[in-house]
Amino acid sequence: MNLAERIEQQFQQCVDNIRDTRPLVGDSLLLAADTICAALLQGGKVMSCGNGGSAALAQYFALLLQNRYQRERPGLPAVALSADNVLVSGVAAEDAYKNVYANSLRTLGQATDCLVVFCADRDAANLREAVRAANDRDIPVILIDNEQCADLQSELNSKTIIVRTPGSHRDRNQETHTLLVHCLCDLIDIQIFGEEL
Repeated sequence: MNLAERIEQQFQQCVDNIRDTRPLVGDSLLLAADTICAALLQGGKVMSCGNGGSAALAQYFALLLQNRYQRERPGLPAVALSADNVLVSGVAAEDAYKNVYANSLRTLGQATDCLVVFCADRDAANLREAVRAANDRDIPVILIDNEQCADLQSELNSKTIIVRTPGSHRDRNQETHTLLVHCLCDLIDIQIFGEEL
């Protein structure tokens, strides 16, 4: 396979994953947007987390909410739990990384908030602990994941909304999760600020 064919293969894999995801996530995306809007309209905030590229996506999501997505509007309260390097590394040094997100949720989280967990590869102890901490604080959880995150299932409850992409290829899942973030931001903007004129 030559390099031009490899480029074509990358694009085709991305298109295929997005196409396969679309019929699976419509209802859950709407429910996720409703849950986020309810938290924001009650004076709560959106907290997000993930590992690796998913941590970057959690930060990107917080940016789009705090600043803006596609139109000028007031900022919305959102924080990526992975963004504070001093806090994350300090907790990790003392607690073997397991509670880096859970500690912030237990300290800052309120029942009016919501937690968005991004998992594009496989779950990890710190994500399970974050979900457990959210459950303890009665904070709704939105899990944007894929087939490899099955171990998180043991921590989910009736308030958990799962937006799952098919397949197990991390990079394809992160591409699709980025699209899901854009869809969520669009739905949130419309529900809180109305249709753009």
